[in-house]
Amino acid sequence: MDRRVDELRAALAVHGITLPSLRVDLPSFAGTYPPPAGLVALGNCNTATARKLTAVLRKAAGQ
Repeated sequence: MDRRVDELRAALAVHGITLPSLRVDLPSFAGTYPPPAGLVALGNCNTATARKLTAVLRKAAGQ
């Protein structure tokens, strides 16, 4: 799961986006959920980062 967080962090960085609180949510691994278990906590971001992330996602979706 750490690898997934690292990959997401790197993909966001390509677009100049940093989510400082991006991490693996360790308590989610304690549940009894079937694989793939675990959550990635995206954390908080400021409004400028939210705008940038929205623009990148819209562009990727062809909007």
